[in-house]
Amino acid sequence: MAVPNIKTELPGPNARKYIEMSRQYEPNSMSDQVPAVWQSAKGVVVEDVDGNVFIDFTSGVLVTNIGHCHPKHVAAIQEQAAEVMNSYDFVNPWRAKLAKKLVEITAPNLNKAFILTTGAEATESAIKVARRYTGKYEIISFHGAFHGRTYMAMSVGGKQGVKRHFGPMVPGVLQAPFCYCYRCVYEQKYPECNFTCLRYLDHLLETQSTGSVGALITESYQGGAGSIIPPGDYMQRLKQWCEERGILFILDEVQSSFGRTGKMFAYEHWGIQPNLLCLGKGIGSGVPISALLGESRILDVLEPGSMSSTNGGNPLCSRAALTSIEIMEEENLVAKSEDLGNKMLARLNDMMKKYEMIGDVRSMGLVAGVEIVCDKASKQPDAVATRKIVQEAFKKGLIMIAPIGFHGNVIRIAPPLVISEELLMKALDIMEECVSELSE
Repeated sequence: MAVPNIKTELPGPNARKYIEMSRQYEPNSMSDQVPAVWQSAKGVVVEDVDGNVFIDFTSGVLVTNIGHCHPKHVAAIQEQAAEVMNSYDFVNPWRAKLAKKLVEITAPNLNKAFILTTGAEATESAIKVARRYTGKYEIISFHGAFHGRTYMAMSVGGKQGVKRHFGPMVPGVLQAPFCYCYRCVYEQKYPECNFTCLRYLDHLLETQSTGSVGALITESYQGGAGSIIPPGDYMQRLKQWCEERGILFILDEVQSSFGRTGKMFAYEHWGIQPNLLCLGKGIGSGVPISALLGESRILDVLEPGSMSSTNGGNPLCSRAALTSIEIMEEENLVAKSEDLGNKMLARLNDMMKKYEMIGDVRSMGLVAGVEIVCDKASKQPDAVATRKIVQEAFKKGLIMIAPIGFHGNVIRIAPPLVISEELLMKALDIMEECVSELSE
């Protein structure tokens, strides 16, 4: 089968039918993606309802790290569906085995695992347990952060788009600028700045806090804000800052874990150990499951019945997650992510040198953000051009997520980790072709 292979106009006749059905019966609240109506997907290849075939650069928003419908994953789900799918809080073998496995593969200080359903549920739970353990209610988070769409998760989020007209937010959240070097709010340059954004945190405590800061929550890299990756020893120094002040360090790795960044967990890049770790997306590779990992001294403050989840740790999703981790280990997908990620970054950097509209490239493993600007000198965001690139790539057979970032001018690249080098380069060829045509 040729990949990609576009047989109809886009969207095709069947796709238009379902898009119209969606408009009639669903709220207009979901993100504005290209008009692809997925029928099936295998590995990194998506087929729509009209038989058009695409390369997937989304992983279903960084979820299907082991690829779509991996045969071993599918078989485990099918077998479990015929046995038992929900046991509520009653222990089931798969939940217990998953908790054990997560403790074994994460940092040595993380010795308890609470299995949940969504990334937002994991971040909500982390904040709840941090408040219970410390007896303090204030949480520090960052401008640009995305931690989910439930109310506490929204409140520690740092972009208006998620919060607009949903206020008021949950009280007790203190916010500071994240380390966004390409658009530094202090108009300084790294490394000469010596992380002014970090040093601001003490000023934040002096001016905003009531003296009740219990925890700080941050993503390993900021996804929705534009795949913003902190440089150098930022994360080590942030963790040290928390330790020196007795503040719990919560790391949100819902989208950066399970091989996505070229390590099983992104914190491995910096040699740090979070007190609480939020996991999701890639853990289930398509089924809804998440987890909160933590130190027993923290999680043991919870008494029976104080935190629970109707579907959290259900047998079907727990078995699927275990199988997903097995596949990653058996197929060496973490090392593959690192290797192909390095090749992808080299290719993107070459593109940045060639085209005036590519202002910045940020990448770790098989996730990247490409910031599109009017020109390199002004750095003026070009959201219109960014959207055109995504739309034109779709017409040529490459599916990408709708533009992200504060200004809607960042292209997010996140293929399944099973992608071949050939298909990766073919997808980047399509993307470069779109950039080149628009540059002309």
